[in-house]
Amino acid sequence: MTFARILLCLMLLAALLPVARPSLAAGGEASVPSGPTAGLERDWTTLPDDEQELEVWDPLEPFNRSMFWFNDKLYVYALKPVARGYRAITPEPVRESVGNFFKNLKAPVSVVNSMLQGKVINTLDEFTMFLVNSTLGLGGLFDLQDEHGRRPTPEDFGQTLGHYGTPPGFYLVLPVIGSSNSRDVVGLVADSLTAPVSSPIHGKLQPVEVAGLKAYDTVNGLSLDKDTYEAIKRENLDPYLFVRNAYMQQRQARVDK
Repeated sequence: MTFARILLCLMLLAALLPVARPSLAAGGEASVPSGPTAGLERDWTTLPDDEQELEVWDPLEPFNRSMFWFNDKLYVYALKPVARGYRAITPEPVRESVGNFFKNLKAPVSVVNSMLQGKVINTLDEFTMFLVNSTLGLGGLFDLQDEHGRRPTPEDFGQTLGHYGTPPGFYLVLPVIGSSNSRDVVGLVADSLTAPVSSPIHGKLQPVEVAGLKAYDTVNGLSLDKDTYEAIKRENLDPYLFVRNAYMQQRQARVDK
């Protein structure tokens, strides 16, 4: 099945179904922009008072700032305008349903890493939610998780490495992808072998199809975003430092859970 057919089927299914609103109102994670703010999977415009400032090792700051600038321009002049146009022509329930679909595809990564960390309850919760949403939820277009139910904590291989004592290493800004660190880069590579879309082991998609689906996921997510990155730029003299510190604090908090 070509990328065009996958995309067409996804759009038609979403448009024909009376989908519920996404899990954001049910205590799920907020959608955030890509590019300069990628990797921050919560509302990080405000940070909890009990989060301590972390010392961030940033030996590649000149390179990181140049990548941050590149991602900023990509976001401002390409991704966000496309997302706004997409938002103007696509009903919100369709976009929410598509977001549910892509979120559901990420569940196998969390299942595997929950198992690797020995988190039995989280593994069972994640696997159950993935199974239910993939079947009764029609491939993940519906998020059937009870809004009052227990939601599993998303896990990835970067968190798994941190769970077993691997330090985060140096901060790194990747082109397009955004904030990361040396530990999480290894995690990204490992998780790509598990993720249904990108895995070369059990996936059937060509690289161009994988890139197309990821681009669509990004644009769709941005169409649901409430200009979070724009707010950060308005409220901070140096958005680079804010994003860097917020990312490292968020990752440390996830490892500590």
